[in-house]
Amino acid sequence: MSEPRWLDAAQQRDWRAYIDGSMRLHDLIDQNLKNTHGLSAAEYEILVRLSEAGGRRLRMAELAESTSQSRSRLSHTCGRLEGKGLVRRETCDDDKRGVWCQLTDDGFASLEKAARDHVDTVRDYFVDVVEPEDLQAIGRAFSAVNRRITSAR
Repeated sequence: MSEPRWLDAAQQRDWRAYIDGSMRLHDLIDQNLKNTHGLSAAEYEILVRLSEAGGRRLRMAELAESTSQSRSRLSHTCGRLEGKGLVRRETCDDDKRGVWCQLTDDGFASLEKAARDHVDTVRDYFVDVVEPEDLQAIGRAFSAVNRRITSAR
């Protein structure tokens, strides 16, 4: 068994800053969306992904992959959204095992309202407090992290 490669003091400091900051930012975004629009961050992300898709719909498997949610969790979240009238699910005509998730007009209207406040929060607590070159570095870094995770699967 190989010896663990411990983090040095600077790496540990930066890792903890990332964990603390990203968790607090996610919690803040989630709480703001819930308080202002009755949507969780996970629900909001689903609406965003559907709004960006052709015909404002995606197969549940694609939606799970794009939102980094398990199919089971996604199914429960979409059930809540369906109960609110923001999405509807229907069986795929060409594959009876597949299910489409469709953004409704009410869902799109809710997303438009929430997006205005959401972008303000993202700007106030992330984009505007990070130097532009650091923001680009964060983008590059997490693109690399995502590639590494995707290739490991």
